[in-house]
Amino acid sequence: MEKSFINGRGAQENVHNVFFKESYVQEHVEGIDDWEQDKPKTNFSIVHPKSIVNKVESPDVGMEYSLNPYQGCEHGCIYCYARNSHQYWGLSAGLDFETKILVKANAPKLFREFLQKKSWDGKVISLSGNTDCYQPLERKFKLTRSILKIAQEFGQPISIISKNSLVLRDADILSEMAKKNQCAVFISINSLTESTRQLLEPRTVTAKQRLKVLENLSAQGIPVGIMCAPVIPGLTDHEIPNILKSAADAGAKWAGYTNVRLNGEIGKIFENWLFQAYPDRANKIWHSIQSCHHGKVNDSEFGNRMKGTGKLAEIIKDTFKMHCKRNKLNESILELDSSNFRNRIDNQLNLFNF
Repeated sequence: MEKSFINGRGAQENVHNVFFKESYVQEHVEGIDDWEQDKPKTNFSIVHPKSIVNKVESPDVGMEYSLNPYQGCEHGCIYCYARNSHQYWGLSAGLDFETKILVKANAPKLFREFLQKKSWDGKVISLSGNTDCYQPLERKFKLTRSILKIAQEFGQPISIISKNSLVLRDADILSEMAKKNQCAVFISINSLTESTRQLLEPRTVTAKQRLKVLENLSAQGIPVGIMCAPVIPGLTDHEIPNILKSAADAGAKWAGYTNVRLNGEIGKIFENWLFQAYPDRANKIWHSIQSCHHGKVNDSEFGNRMKGTGKLAEIIKDTFKMHCKRNKLNESILELDSSNFRNRIDNQLNLFNF
């Protein structure tokens, strides 16, 4: 029996966890199994990690420290590099990543404790370095909002990247932080075509809505930019000019991009999805991706892995730079201010100085 495409999900299957020696396979598809596969539900588990702020060791990611209140992401973006990290929790990088979400309930407490460390000097911390801090479960748990309130209290600068309009809920906090140059929001947009978005990023808001988010935040004095990422050669690269113009018109001042790289198990997940979602164009898209990574779909070399190499990668880079210039994007360098960061332990000690 041929599997039908699972609407509303990115991954179409669970791939084997590379840390497991054994795996489960379904040799005989039963009626009830087929029905359950068509409608995989989202579940969440409460976890209590020992730390919440991570030092980013990769030199080409564009952030020094990241914080992720959730592990896994219901948005289900098929290309997401964070899928591989789900395997460390004993889960699959496929459907598990978008249906089994881990909620780090003690994230605000850990964040406060981190900021109170005498060694911490208020460097910029990025929310959503791994998964989207405004994914649907944030409406229920409000971990991101709690974290922003703590950041505001300490004068801790925060950079956010998201593709969910829920960020507007916290505009009251962000606008106050923006007055002190302590926050910036980047919205991820890699396609303005709704049919493409529905397949690539099935549980995200529309590109039209994301542009409205940019416009709304900008109107409230909050610095905004976009990440045109990832660009998928043969599928979305032709949209770069329109994306950058639309973003600039909505108030974006900065833009960045990456070229899709399918590292680890993501290559298998993406390939399986691609030949089901775009059977008539799958080979062209797959080979276009390979042409940007020395004949492979992944390049691990720092400096090249995010942008790719080769003729097509150069065309993408030149197109992006040209249209950034045309739309007056990246004319200034975004630098958030850490000078107002205050460690609350020091302030409390000052109470005893008479």
